[in-house]
Amino acid sequence: MNDLYKDILTKIGEDPTREGLLDTPQRAAKAMEFLTRGYHQKLEDVINDAVFTVEDNHMIIVKDIELYSLCEHHMLPFFGKCHIGYIPEGKVLGVSKLARIVDHFARRLQIQERLTNQVATTLMDAVAPEGVGVVIEAQHLCMMMRGVEKQNSCMVTSAMLGSFRKDSSTRNEFLKLIGK
Repeated sequence: MNDLYKDILTKIGEDPTREGLLDTPQRAAKAMEFLTRGYHQKLEDVINDAVFTVEDNHMIIVKDIELYSLCEHHMLPFFGKCHIGYIPEGKVLGVSKLARIVDHFARRLQIQERLTNQVATTLMDAVAPEGVGVVIEAQHLCMMMRGVEKQNSCMVTSAMLGSFRKDSSTRNEFLKLIGK
């Protein structure tokens, strides 16, 4: 990737041999590898057997999980918060694993709609809960820095599965608890 970034610098009219840009291709390549590390992770390693047996079935919510991703259309960042809720049926996932699942899918070229659904279906597959709700609120630099240049815009997506989709009182409880 180093040579590709050097080529990009040249094509935009920069001199990759000037002092401030000498190490930029290596830094940019290293940054891109980090920002897309989700491609090189296995979901099983992310979850890492952190599934635990429980007897109750009260709603579990983790909100305000920060996320950073790159839009697949412009390769510009989008960032925001993810809120996850689920009602277990005998199994729960270690709380840090919810944030790790978000990162696993966010650290790829993405669209927010797909990311929201991937988080929800992964949790449904991992612990087979009664229901899952995922809401993501994010700002997209492809809308803020270019194109329509709307700096205060925020995109909200949701995925409701199981009881969160079928039962409006469950869905409403989740939305109320995350402040939506």
